[in-house]
Amino acid sequence: MPLGYNDQMSILKDILSNHQSDCCGTVSECEQIERLIKSMLGNETTNEQVKNTLYNIYDYSQSAKNTQHLDQHIQTNQQNLSHWVSELDSLS
Repeated sequence: MPLGYNDQMSILKDILSNHQSDCCGTVSECEQIERLIKSMLGNETTNEQVKNTLYNIYDYSQSAKNTQHLDQHIQTNQQNLSHWVSELDSLS
């Protein structure tokens, strides 16, 4: 059974929150972020404000999974992570 939009949003926020609070993550989590975002962008009910945030998060995850220092990348993006979670909370 595929995940609904609200479930996808919840999982995305959980992963981002974990990155923000733990200052670490895995390549698998970054890949999961990308899969969630691709699915959410394909959903016609996703509004433009959410799409803009999703594109920014997608760029973050692309950079994260391709870096040799993932934890450092996450630490560098602490403000972005916090902002994105807050933004998704207010937009969803």
